[in-house]
Amino acid sequence: QVQLVESGGGLVQPGGSLRLSCAASGSIFEINHMAWYRQAPGKRREAVAIITGGGVTHYADSVKGRFTISRDNAENTVYLQMNNLKFEDTAVYYCNLEDWNPDTRNGRDYWSKGTLVTVSS
Repeated sequence: QVQLVESGGGLVQPGGSLRLSCAASGSIFEINHMAWYRQAPGKRREAVAIITGGGVTHYADSVKGRFTISRDNAENTVYLQMNNLKFEDTAVYYCNLEDWNPDTRNGRDYWSKGTLVTVSS
């Protein structure tokens, strides 16, 4: 089992910045991709950013140029730097990762409990 603990959410004014962190611990085989998702009130969960095991990043169009995903493989941690935050960025943010078992050649997804980011003046 893998546990994910995130931190960094909170209240911020429009134009402000926040940095989310998500640390994985437990029985980890090999972490493949790591990602951030969000779910706004009344909306479906959507992918925000993903970083592959090789460090390639992809972003939702709505956050390109404002958000940056990064990872520290030694610490099994993924970060999301969020700049120039907008009202529409208000949501619960979840981190996600795939733990890859090289023996069975199967991956398993894990999710954090979520942290609330509120952009409000």
